[in-house]
Amino acid sequence: MTPVPAAGGTRPPAAPKSRKSVTGTRRTVAALFLLPALILLGALVVYPIGYSVVRSFYDQSGDGFAGIDNYKALFTDEGIRTALKNNIIWVVFAPTVATALGLIFAVLTERVRWGTAFKLVVFMPMAISMLAAGIIFRLVYDQDPDKGVANAVWVGVHDTFSQASAFPKAHPGRNSPLEPAGGGAFITTSPVRTGEPVSLPLVGVAPDMMPDGAKAAAEPEPEPDKVTGTTWQDFTRGKGVGTLNSVDTAELGYPGMKIEAVKDGRVVASATAAGDGTFTLPASADGAQLRLPASNFKEPYNGLDWLGPSLVTPAIIGSYIWMWAGFAMVLIAAGLAGIPRELLEAARVDGASEWQVFRRVTVPLLAPVLAVVAVTLMINVLKIFDLVFIIAPGSSQDDANVLALELYRKGFSEDQPGIASAISVFLLLLVIPVMWFNVRRLRREVRR
Repeated sequence: MTPVPAAGGTRPPAAPKSRKSVTGTRRTVAALFLLPALILLGALVVYPIGYSVVRSFYDQSGDGFAGIDNYKALFTDEGIRTALKNNIIWVVFAPTVATALGLIFAVLTERVRWGTAFKLVVFMPMAISMLAAGIIFRLVYDQDPDKGVANAVWVGVHDTFSQASAFPKAHPGRNSPLEPAGGGAFITTSPVRTGEPVSLPLVGVAPDMMPDGAKAAAEPEPEPDKVTGTTWQDFTRGKGVGTLNSVDTAELGYPGMKIEAVKDGRVVASATAAGDGTFTLPASADGAQLRLPASNFKEPYNGLDWLGPSLVTPAIIGSYIWMWAGFAMVLIAAGLAGIPRELLEAARVDGASEWQVFRRVTVPLLAPVLAVVAVTLMINVLKIFDLVFIIAPGSSQDDANVLALELYRKGFSEDQPGIASAISVFLLLLVIPVMWFNVRRLRREVRR
């Protein structure tokens, strides 16, 4: 029955309703279930943040109030300024390149037969820890081409176009007819004549470093109207063995050694030594001095100093991209799978090229996913620590410094907890706007 209104047209007061959550659970019960999580959140997140904020205003001992001095140090301390500059480089380049590579991989793997296997390989680095990745890339970037993969590849490509000399340590010995000519070259002390054999002895090349084409050195045979000679390793193992400036049976020639005949500073003839070190010059070399150009003694190319002061930060960023490009690829591929194929086909039917479809249709539709990936990686690189700490050697760690590493060094190595707390608060302030942007975007996506 419908209740009868009371006199005066007013209804009796409604009975109080039980306050329940949307799931039907009483709010007090829900709060009890959430209490352990709230306690842990407060103990592990809220309290440390609050303590760091308070501690950042105190001096090294923690007893004296320092005001904003610790925050001033963020912009005056040389190490922190370097770390801040490197963090800017990280935030600009690492998320951008990782997201771009993820986009390219996600789009291309849709069109290849072994796309799933490729995605698995690209994503696999995410399965290892930052510590393990740091150790791997410390070896990859080793300066020695026999150990470091990066320099092995780089040196191989370089030597394909610019062959190194086989005699980088060669030089004249005692009482040699050769003298320095400047710039690493050597030249005979007196002019040569046709019909008179010339000896060009050198020392300094280790026996196991001699070229494969080296043969037993041979005495030069005189030829009329020609200048002949021999260039060889004038050294025989054993004490008192061999004759100085004379070819001995156990000594090897210098194959490939270049010889130039120089008159009045001009090259009039040139030759290349055979396997036994012998060479022949035409009659135009008569009266010239013989020069061994500096190219014969060029030091072998040893690659790039990947972990040196100038390249250490880009090198570490490269290792980070190796790890996180797979993460970006998987998220973007998931977004790509949700794009209606009718839109892509309609663009192709209208005459758009594949590049135009990608640029005008695919990328705009993937913009929300790309933004989430980029922002997530930005948050991640702001607190990067492991890779920098492991990969950068002690000699260039200052040049590769980032804020998280500087926080560790100030707090534990240099015993400056006040400045370390200020750095942590500063990092939190940098992360908050990025997180806020991400949350707003996610809320907009939910409303749609």
